[in-house]
Amino acid sequence: RGHGTYVEEEKLIASVAGVVERVNKLVCVKALKTRYNGEVGDIVVGRITEVQQKRWKVETNARLDSVLLLSSVNLPGGELRRRSAEDELAMRDYLQEGDLISAEVQSIFSDGAVSLHTRSLKYGKLGQGVLVQVSPSLVKRQKTHFHDLPCGASVILGNNGFIWIYPTPEQKEEEAGGFTTNLEPVPLSDREVISRLRNCIVALVTQKLMLFDTSILYCYEASLPHQIKDILNPEVMEEIVLETRQRLLNLEG
Repeated sequence: RGHGTYVEEEKLIASVAGVVERVNKLVCVKALKTRYNGEVGDIVVGRITEVQQKRWKVETNARLDSVLLLSSVNLPGGELRRRSAEDELAMRDYLQEGDLISAEVQSIFSDGAVSLHTRSLKYGKLGQGVLVQVSPSLVKRQKTHFHDLPCGASVILGNNGFIWIYPTPEQKEEEAGGFTTNLEPVPLSDREVISRLRNCIVALVTQKLMLFDTSILYCYEASLPHQIKDILNPEVMEEIVLETRQRLLNLEG
């Protein structure tokens, strides 16, 4: 038996409300409401809380703050070299308190704290968009957590329950190494799409439906007959999510 279970009178009983997970003969129960437990390779969205010596502290909805080492980030311009004292002094120019980043879990420390890296150009500082915080148990694990949706916006579904919705960039920046943020005004049409996506995600979470690119897109399409602000009405929420659930079942069937 694994986590979230106990034995009473030779019966295995769940100690938390959640989902049963079986790995070969090991039986665990994964709690529905829980803080994020990091696994190597996870994609996370986090907020810088502190700049320390050769490292940044990042809030990732875990029990302990995550760590992003200076040696685990790309330098602007993408050059590869040993980090010097000048780099250490310039750390605040790269990332400072309050900045949002996307990163990958590189390793887990013995106390359970997570070590992150942003070594690929798809990770790095996040610019303009909307952050939605949900329970990590509702984010479905997939091959990729970066999705450019056909409705004109993109989402990063962080395994840690932080979801970032942002306008789809017209061209991918290759040179900046993930530190330049586009602060141009976002057109109203894009802002409306982002607001609608945000309300759809809130609706899916309220109705306890798993979040992945297809469920979000179906929910977005089901919400189109309604005003953006009306999506948050409980009756409308239920109607939209019911339609989404039905389409997902048809897809699986």
